[in-house]
Amino acid sequence: MRRRLSINAIRPGKSGRIRFMQEQQRYLPDANRIGVLAAVVLLTYALDHLVKTPGFTLTLQLPGFYFAYPLSLSTAMTLMTSGLTATGMDWLLHNHPALRDQRTFEHWLLPTLTAFILGILLNILSTGPAWWIGIALSASILISVFIAEYITVDPGAPNYPLASAGLTALSYALFFLLVIALRIGGARLFLIIPAIFLASSLVSLRTLHLRLNGRWEFPWAIGIGIVCAQIAGGLHYWPLSSVQFGLILLGPLYALTALAYSLNEDIPVRRALTELGIILAFAWGAAIFIR
Repeated sequence: MRRRLSINAIRPGKSGRIRFMQEQQRYLPDANRIGVLAAVVLLTYALDHLVKTPGFTLTLQLPGFYFAYPLSLSTAMTLMTSGLTATGMDWLLHNHPALRDQRTFEHWLLPTLTAFILGILLNILSTGPAWWIGIALSASILISVFIAEYITVDPGAPNYPLASAGLTALSYALFFLLVIALRIGGARLFLIIPAIFLASSLVSLRTLHLRLNGRWEFPWAIGIGIVCAQIAGGLHYWPLSSVQFGLILLGPLYALTALAYSLNEDIPVRRALTELGIILAFAWGAAIFIR
């Protein structure tokens, strides 16, 4: 009798653990699909790095303005990688049991921006250990973004708060790296302004969408993008290091996004403005002492 009781006491525990594991797997993407998607993106990065072809310069002469932009295979491959990432993310999300008839567009934004920025950063690195470390970190970042975006499809998922916070932090980090890459690469002003505007708008739009329970704040996102682009244009010719330039732009992006969230949540204006001032003071103060 004791033996039967002990066996029966164990069985419910095992079945409960099995149900818990199955419930957790319900909120995670298929390992084979995510592996194929990450492998395709990384293979594109590798081909872009290995295959070197001569490029050409696109020129346009206007009254008082001369436009010249060098085009190469790397430019096309970086854009193609972003497109592959968006398409692959859509393919990955359609396997989600809670998707139903929901749109997946909002879940393309950050993965596409991530693939684009990582492509730019890998193009800057020279062949050697640094590039291999970069490709390994890129793989980790891409897989983390894919998993987090998959989890955020269902707000009721157990790991939704963690995935949402991770995507928010990663989006700011990617923006910071993009600004540094543009500065190191010596990009011209007519390229920096649209790149900063687009990246800051997408980061603020996705961050507010996550924090405001699915509400879209396009006016705030466009306004934040314009402010960041104007600051970038004004500081372009200043003798700033790449890290200083990145911190000066990251501060307004983070502060204005936090202000938009506070005002939408009916937080008192005085408190919201105080938080904005603290964030700007910290970011710009760090830019003064860090080179």
